[in-house]
Amino acid sequence: MPRTVLQNKEYRFFLSARVLLTLALQIQNVMVSWQIFKLTNDPLSLGLIGLAEAIPALSIALYAGHLADKHNKRTILITALSVLMCCSVGILWVTLPAIQEGFSALTQVRFLYLFILISGFARGFYAPTAFSFLHNLVKREHLTTASTINSSSWQMASIIGSALGGFLFAKAGITVAAAFVVFFGLLALGALFFIQPKPVVSNAANEAIGKRLTEGIRFVFSNKVILSALSLDLFAVLFGGAVALLPVFAEHILKTGPEGLGMLRAAPSLGASILMIWLSVRKPQGAPGIMLLWCVAGFGLCMIAFALSTNFYLSLFILFLSGAFDSVSVVVRGNILQLQTPDHMRGRVSAVNTMFIGSSNEIGAFESGVAAKFMGTVPSVIFGGCVTLLVVGIAAAKAGALKRFTYG
Repeated sequence: MPRTVLQNKEYRFFLSARVLLTLALQIQNVMVSWQIFKLTNDPLSLGLIGLAEAIPALSIALYAGHLADKHNKRTILITALSVLMCCSVGILWVTLPAIQEGFSALTQVRFLYLFILISGFARGFYAPTAFSFLHNLVKREHLTTASTINSSSWQMASIIGSALGGFLFAKAGITVAAAFVVFFGLLALGALFFIQPKPVVSNAANEAIGKRLTEGIRFVFSNKVILSALSLDLFAVLFGGAVALLPVFAEHILKTGPEGLGMLRAAPSLGASILMIWLSVRKPQGAPGIMLLWCVAGFGLCMIAFALSTNFYLSLFILFLSGAFDSVSVVVRGNILQLQTPDHMRGRVSAVNTMFIGSSNEIGAFESGVAAKFMGTVPSVIFGGCVTLLVVGIAAAKAGALKRFTYG
């Protein structure tokens, strides 16, 4: 079935755009986080990166899902990606030597936060639209495979993008790294133009916008399987992640530079991509909900072990394992959403997913920065891992619908 899905020309262009955009954003994430930490030497400043992205994404998510269900998805994707590229050009401008010499460190940081904030609005539109657009490109019986390939490709691009970002920053400087971001982003934008516009699937063109915005929320909260999967991931990502603090670990604990930061960011994606490739070529197994619980618990244990490690290579291996565990969560949640969501509500349900998961990554980054500021870097990550284990225990006791869920 993977071969059948990949024979679809428009799906290949969609996948190419996703991979190229991921490369661009991962390079940008590495260089921006390192640059801001270098300019401020404050872990809280890393958390503010996540907050700057989360605020606009959360504020626009439901409306973005509403638009994705009622309007041409290809146009929304092209517009959102164009705004993202304008922000990347702005970040490139901030990294120019003349600007760095002419502006204070505080002014540079403020400009970087401004462009991150604007890009948060664009990503708030892009995420639910891309999720719902997948159904327009492949047959329903291929959705599970296509969703898994999407996730696998994203992880593989994250590996390359993170490692390439650290390498470019260390060897060629931040301006060259920023130029690569713009280059990959423009290629992603070009790939979308090879996809034909698709008809809009909507059975409520004249419904009031308020009713449509709340319909997606009501559907998610009434579907116990979706709600349990999203809630489990929400709290695991919110408290358990340590990605935002990797510049601190790279600089002060593991004693490595931006190249090491790129490797640390790439390690979880490497573990995830290997497991996702394996998942994409095998038949979906029964009891995915139970597997999800075990893997989220494994992720929490990995975060505790990573916090305690002072060896760079051991830390890389632990992050590799954390990505492998996390990938199961991504695949199971994605499959549940694709299979259980009605066609006319995909944009709005994906918007709720963005509010639960997508923005929780950024809010989790903010939580990590605040916790590190007041608890210390290592204790804050240990605390997050323990909270993740607690959440898994509660879900195991309460989420019966998730434990009984099967793909059949």
